[in-house]
Amino acid sequence: MGLFDMFKKKDEFIKVEIQKLIEWDEPNGEGCFASDRITKNGFKVGYMYREEPDEGKPDSGWRFLAGDEDDAYINNPNNLHLFAINTICNYDKDIIPYLKSEVGSAFIRTGSHKFEIDDGTKEIFVEKQNR
Repeated sequence: MGLFDMFKKKDEFIKVEIQKLIEWDEPNGEGCFASDRITKNGFKVGYMYREEPDEGKPDSGWRFLAGDEDDAYINNPNNLHLFAINTICNYDKDIIPYLKSEVGSAFIRTGSHKFEIDDGTKEIFVEKQNR
């Protein structure tokens, strides 16, 4: 593998077999933003929150992060991409039970397959996906 191949690989999304795991019927659409730490670097969702959706766009309001991104990383638009929620469910099925939560909800991963409401008192459990 040449030097160019290493850089090319680093920029690719991890390929996952996409299965229909959820039905999404909310009026604003099923778009969500996910960090490259999940879709390119192979981490599970460690922090997820739902904000008011962007009007006029297919946006559910969900944002998915590995949980160890700093402000500089998050503020770089090249590190977050728009996906269908079902796609992110295929990267990490643990998020599925929380997806119907209201706008304003925030959850952190506290164990390998466990999320809790984020009340600011617990550390985020950051873990690699099993692939």
